[in-house]
Amino acid sequence: MSTLKIEKRGHTAVITLNNPPANTWTPESLNQLEEIVSELNGDKENYSLIINSESEKFFSAGADLNRFNHDDKGLSFEFSNAFGRAFEALAKYEGVSFAAISGYAMGGGLEVALSCDFRIAEEHAQMALPEASVGLLPCGLGSQQLSWLVGESWAKRMILLGERVKADKALAIGLVDEVVEKGGSFDKALEMASMVEKQSPTSVRYCKRLIMAARHQSMESAYATERELFVKLWDSQDQKEGVAAFVEKRAPQWKNC
Repeated sequence: MSTLKIEKRGHTAVITLNNPPANTWTPESLNQLEEIVSELNGDKENYSLIINSESEKFFSAGADLNRFNHDDKGLSFEFSNAFGRAFEALAKYEGVSFAAISGYAMGGGLEVALSCDFRIAEEHAQMALPEASVGLLPCGLGSQQLSWLVGESWAKRMILLGERVKADKALAIGLVDEVVEKGGSFDKALEMASMVEKQSPTSVRYCKRLIMAARHQSMESAYATERELFVKLWDSQDQKEGVAAFVEKRAPQWKNC
């Protein structure tokens, strides 16, 4: 049985974590995630992605620690490399991604959410990066993504002190974007994904690239790229369709090219 289930709902892909009871990650499921994201990037009909869990208790508890109970550094590299490749691929996904967090998001379970563009948490959800409590460290981009989103102080509290945050605190510190009632995260993610469909997917792809670039370069160095990508839009069908639809007072029909 696949530990990741994928379905298409119009222009939105839905990945459901399916490794009960706690939706833990394995190298195999991480490799599958990387493959899925690569396929979606090549799908002109795909604009957004939702990562979801059918469990009320667990979004994901992170890595399967039974796979770490050994002295083989080669195996540890294989697992850490799988985490890094999968979540880096997700962070670079060319559409808009959402994590619908139901219940606990721990370790790699939080890291997959951190790699999404938006996080919607249910009111009972709890989040943590507790790796140091078992002699490990976050290896799915967590030390970097968390620091960027919530700042150094809260990143240190969650990683160095092992502090767990509930949904309301996560919202206050900027870790999540929305808090909804129990059972409501997936519907909220679908609602937000529907907003993506009103945007030019080509424009969204370029805009996301520019926004994410702020993480590793100065604002001034991106000015020229911003102008270059603006002009490059004139090579796309979506630019022509978007302007024409506005002038003709009709809804645009995007081509994603």
